[in-house]
Amino acid sequence: MEYSDYWQEQEEEDGVVFPVSPMGQYFNSTVLCIYIIGVLELQLPFNDSLALPLLQHLFLPINPRFSSIMDKQKSGEKRWKKVQVNLEDHIKIPIFPECKSKESCDKYFADYLSRIAIEKLPENRPLWEVHIVN
Repeated sequence: MEYSDYWQEQEEEDGVVFPVSPMGQYFNSTVLCIYIIGVLELQLPFNDSLALPLLQHLFLPINPRFSSIMDKQKSGEKRWKKVQVNLEDHIKIPIFPECKSKESCDKYFADYLSRIAIEKLPENRPLWEVHIVN
């Protein structure tokens, strides 16, 4: 049996896929949390209603990790397990106080980014979020 066939069979049997890499073990641990924060600035406000179909049809198919969680086996080994993704749980739309100046808006935004960078993501869902700031 080839390696890829073995993992395909495992996924079909119990939803468990590839082992989590040593680096991946620290994505959301008590020792270290690794986040990738990307900021996309648009000239016009983003239409929030477009977020769900965009994530469903473009984002999720890019990589199986976007629809997987880390599942700890009885042996203690962590593996990626494919799960059903509730997209609403991953979309955050913060509301900031009214800005009196560009500097105060920048400060609110910087504080918000700092706050989300130190929060631990819930382990019962895939490790990603989209924050829409209009």
